[in-house]
Amino acid sequence: MPLTASQYIEVDPGVELFVYDVGEGDPIVFVPGFTFTADVFHHQVKHFSKTNRVIVVDPRSHGRSTITVHGNDYVTHGTDLGKVLEQLDIKDVTLVGWSFGCFTVWEYGKQFGYDAVKKMVLIDMPPKSLSVNEEDWVEGPLDDIAGIYTSSLRKPQGHRAFIKDYITQVMVQRELSDEELAWLVGESLKTPYYIAANLFASGMFSDYREEAAQASQNVPTLTVLAEHWADTAKATMKKVTPESKFEVLGGHMMFWEYRERFNQMLEAFLQE
Repeated sequence: MPLTASQYIEVDPGVELFVYDVGEGDPIVFVPGFTFTADVFHHQVKHFSKTNRVIVVDPRSHGRSTITVHGNDYVTHGTDLGKVLEQLDIKDVTLVGWSFGCFTVWEYGKQFGYDAVKKMVLIDMPPKSLSVNEEDWVEGPLDDIAGIYTSSLRKPQGHRAFIKDYITQVMVQRELSDEELAWLVGESLKTPYYIAANLFASGMFSDYREEAAQASQNVPTLTVLAEHWADTAKATMKKVTPESKFEVLGGHMMFWEYRERFNQMLEAFLQE
């Protein structure tokens, strides 16, 4: 994405977030997931900036934003998002969170309310990542999650191996070219492994069920679910956010792999 439409916004002393801001019209803000960057939404930027003002953010310690040992949790990320929207004077916004970026969106609603929010789009994230209830939609078995935190994310090699496996097994359904896989892994690795571990723990121990329910009660909400766990995910989310609209598409990164179908889905929701 061209840097001519980018800027840096200070959210804490010495901590700046990279923000890409392009287009005119009703604003849409995209928030990436765990360790990924604003660039994963480049297909959405290209499409929606023709009709809307589109803002994408590198959260703190992601991408081109400041790498800091402070605030690598989703409570702080929600505060950061609020500061960005305030400084850009954004109103009537559609917030789009992907994966752990949903926590940022829910946390924003918890802290700042919904006066400035027109709609919300939540892409493939359970509001509570872990559960002892086998019927709940969760990120994975507790032992697997513990192993990722205690082993994989304790060293650079483990971070690389974990994110590569997650991309190829969960995020994307088709076989990626070497160049595509290297790019996706490289975007994640812009967040150092020791910060990735903090973010992972913060996300896995978060519980935003109440915030998700309140969000869907306050503003029109679209929840987009990946195919591989759609039945369980939809059953869980219909209990938590029965007011939400639901769509099912592709893998965890369906907005990138199936960009045309996703963009049509989002466009239809924006026009409702």
